[in-house]
This record gives sequence, C-alpha cells and structure tokens, in this order.
Amino acid sequence: MSLACQIEGKFPFFTTLGGGGLKGGLHTTGAKWFMIESQRHSYHLVDPSPWPISGSLGALATTVGGVMYMHSFQGGATLLSLGLIFILYTMLVWWRDVLRESTLEGHHTKAVQLGPRYGSILFIVSEVMFLFAFFWASSHSSLAPTVEIGGIWPPKGIGVLDPWEIPFLNTPILPSSGAAVTWAHHAILAKKEKRAVLALVATVSLALVSTGFQGMEYYQAPSNISDSIYGSTFFLATGFHGFHVIIGTLFLIICGIRQYLGHLTKEHHVGFEAAAWYWHFVDVVRLFPFVSIYWWGGI
Repeated sequence: MSLACQIEGKFPFFTTLGGGGLKGGLHTTGAKWFMIESQRHSYHLVDPSPWPISGSLGALATTVGGVMYMHSFQGGATLLSLGLIFILYTMLVWWRDVLRESTLEGHHTKAVQLGPRYGSILFIVSEVMFLFAFFWASSHSSLAPTVEIGGIWPPKGIGVLDPWEIPFLNTPILPSSGAAVTWAHHAILAKKEKRAVLALVATVSLALVSTGFQGMEYYQAPSNISDSIYGSTFFLATGFHGFHVIIGTLFLIICGIRQYLGHLTKEHHVGFEAAAWYWHFVDVVRLFPFVSIYWWGGI
C-alpha cells in the first residue's frame, strides 16, 4: 500500500484540508508534516494565481489617479480611491493564499523559505534606492539652487516647518517601535506567545502615533506639493516614507493576528521576519529626512 493511501486511511481529515485532498503536496496538522509520494522534492510549485495581474492593475489605477488628482483632473480622486481599494483587496486575498499554503498545506519547507527571505532582502534594497532618489533630488536642489528660485534654499516666499516641533517629536517614535518589534522577535524565538503579541501591539501603537503626527504635520504645513521644487521634494520624500510606514503597519497587524492565532513558531515565522526587516528599514530611514530635509534643508 502506498504512503498516500496509508495516510489517507489513518488521517481522513487530510482529505479535506486545504481543498486539495491528498493528491500531491505537503499537509500539516499541529507540528506533524507529511510528504506525499507524488512530490519527491522539497520545493513548492505554485498554482496559477490572478493576484499578480490584479495588483498591477491596482497600482496602475493608483498611479494614474494620483497624478490626475494632483493636477485637479475630474475623476482623479475616484480613480485613486478605487486603485487603493483594489491594492488592499489584492494584498488581503494574496496573503490569505500564502498563509493557507504555508500554515495549512505545509508547502513552505526550509528550502522554500529561502526564496521569501532573499526576495524580502532584494525588495528592501530596491526600496532603499527608491527613497534615496528623492533624498538625492532634495540635496541636489538645495546645494545648488537655481536662479529661477532666487538662488537660495528654501526658495524665497516658501514657508517651512520648524524641525524642532512635530518633526523632532516624531523622529524617535519609529526607532522605539523598531525596538518593540525586536522584542517580539525574541519572544517568538523563546516561545513566549503572549509576550510576542504584547510586543506587536506596542509596535503597531507606536506606528499609528507616528502616522498621526505626520498627518498633523501636513495639516499645519505652510506650503504644499505645488510650491516650487521645495514643496515637490519635501512632500514626495516625506510622503512616500509615510506611505511605507502605513504599509509596514498593515504588515505588522497581520503578523500580530497570526501570532495570536498561533501560526508563528520558532521554526516557522518567515512572514514575521520579513515584516521586521521591513520595519527596521522604515524606522532607520526616518533619521535621514529629519536631518537632510527638515533640519538642514529647512535652514
């Protein structure tokens, strides 16, 4: 009798787990793993998915809608909102599929986990280059201001924020949340589930406070994105960083829910590791706009 038949007879629950039955693949219940005979390797051959193309269409709608909105075109706000909703929906259902594949179906073996780890590192490197471009634009414009803006920086007639008020208050919050997410990581490794949930709650709370402060900062800003090159570089650099904070916050909320449900273990928490790496990138980057844009660039 084949291994698959033996497992199916002894554990009939597996025939319905994940909707795929025992026809090839790896399934898990608790901490036990079963490799089916039809899969003789430790790699996951993913099924066709509609989410990459749907995410691309959502990103396209968000980009076009954002440009239309900034240039006061009719329908720009609607297209931007629809694009953001589409992206959030894609994130939700794509994460749902990945969680099912890893937690319920057991496809994320040690070999498979290397892929998401390397992918997360490369993604963060690309994000570093992305934000560096905006900081470079701000530095280039401030170090050599053109005659069109009066040869001075900030340009004449442009109001700037006091860096020692809300910007300074907001700067240590993200590094503090980075310490909290490190606490959560150590708690997971030590198998202290409740402590890990508490640490993630603290991390998300600090992230929400930081986002709230940035909203207050924009509300009180004496200039806007259309005010010369200063407004463009200031709001693009700080705004995209704030957007990354929001994405990282969503990432950590999902990890907190998974930790509460018992999905994350000492051996199986790649999703949390990716979120923690991303969050450390976000909190370290916060120091650069404060020094180069708020303080030095606003003198």
